Amino acid sequence: MLPASLPDSVKLMSMAKEVGDIAMIEGVHLRLRLVRPDDAAFIHGLRTDPAVNAHLSPVTGTVEDQGAWLEAYKRREAAGEELYYIIERRDTGTSCGVVRLYDIAGDRFTWGSWILDKNKPTKAALESAVLIYDVGFVLLSCDLAVFDVRQDNSRTLAFHRRFGAKQIGEDAENVYFTLHRDEFQRNRDGFMNIVQGQTA
Repeated sequence: MLPASLPDSVKLMSMAKEVGDIAMIEGVHLRLRLVRPDDAAFIHGLRTDPAVNAHLSPVTGTVEDQGAWLEAYKRREAAGEELYYIIERRDTGTSCGVVRLYDIAGDRFTWGSWILDKNKPTKAALESAVLIYDVGFVLLSCDLAVFDVRQDNSRTLAFHRRFGAKQIGEDAENVYFTLHRDEFQRNRDGFMNIVQGQTA
């Protein structure tokens, strides 16, 4: 049993380690692995690529700045506060995106910083979303996911609504959503059938 005095985030991380390995999450065509400082150039390249960064906060730093950010992030990861993943193709090992869980506390988590590049396989958005929810809902035993999407990001807004997310608010810049674990679990098998190319 975990000591009652531990912070909620550390308890959640410890529970995850008892259930499964959070460092590497294997899917059908994709895997998630925790970022390393030597991923700085790839992440910086993604975040400064105009083909994929239209809906991200502007990036002004260098690769070295990104590396320093990752070093600080690894301390938050060790404290159970945040998980930042590289998305890789399983067939080639090629990195094709990133995704991040943060504000992990109590029964909820927030996710975002979700980018997929031209190297992604078919259905990569759906599969990577399922994998990140597996981390939050299964490995971390959270009940609620919280996230926001830019108002002008129509494709991602439509994706989350099809996924079953509930809109809880909006402002001039963002639309705010939640997704409950029960809703995800009810639909997970159907999502994975789509990823695997099945019709049922």
